Amino acid sequence: MAAHRAQWKGVLKVGEVSCGVALHTAASTSDRISFNLINTASGNRLNRVFIDSETEKPVEREEQVKGFELENGHYLLIDPEEIAATIPESDKTLDIDAFISCSSIDDVYFDKPYYLIPDEVSDETFALLREAMTKDKVAAIAHAVLFRRMRTVLIRPHDKGMIATTLQYDYEVRSAEKAFKRVPKMKIEGEMLDLARHIIATKMGKFDPATFDDRYEDALADLVKAKIEGRAVPKRKKVTVSKPNDLLAALRESAGMAKKSEGKNKPAAANTDTENGKQSGTRKTAAKSAASKPAQQRKAG
Repeated sequence: MAAHRAQWKGVLKVGEVSCGVALHTAASTSDRISFNLINTASGNRLNRVFIDSETEKPVEREEQVKGFELENGHYLLIDPEEIAATIPESDKTLDIDAFISCSSIDDVYFDKPYYLIPDEVSDETFALLREAMTKDKVAAIAHAVLFRRMRTVLIRPHDKGMIATTLQYDYEVRSAEKAFKRVPKMKIEGEMLDLARHIIATKMGKFDPATFDDRYEDALADLVKAKIEGRAVPKRKKVTVSKPNDLLAALRESAGMAKKSEGKNKPAAANTDTENGKQSGTRKTAAKSAASKPAQQRKAG
């Protein structure tokens, strides 16, 4: 973790017990292939310019201010100083409010995960809290001012450290009852249910993120590498979608296919998926390496 700068440093506190901690980003999209907008005529990169919607003239940064729309085309202007005054004061404390059962957590409220790591002088206190939470199978609900807002954070033991996940506010999570309102209550039983359960049983596996296949990212990497090397752009394979006559027929067909695959070596298939994941990473690295060579040559020139 030393290679990654902490996003926040402060104190984790429960009652009178406290320890120094830091939050490090647990997930990032920075390794994805990204593009810039380019002027096709000059080949130069484009810059973003803010334009007045009525006069269509550029507006300089010092003339820009935030506004709250009262009605169509009418805005309440708010100065930067007024917005800054609304930011809650931070005491750099991640204050634990309560401990809850891990089974009671609704992950629809999960926002962004961070690795919670102790500083060097707080290892023992941190380990004590982590082990106690692990033994009791509980998570902690805490609050702190993070990135200009008061945030509620869920803290869970994870390996030698803990995971701190910022949570969505209740008003940000849409109602499940409203979302599923159109879905009718149906009682499924008999052969259909038995076939569905059989299919599930034959497809049981383990959670292994290494086998996740980001096909879009892989396709972008192949596209970039092909254009750099002057090869033909890879063509997209056509996907055929089956159209079963009815649900029961589809279940029977799927169950038959599942029975045929039962004799196959599942670990071998898992190894193949993992290998595919490694190959995907290799393609991305190759594309980026190939892209960096022309850039280095331009600098040398």
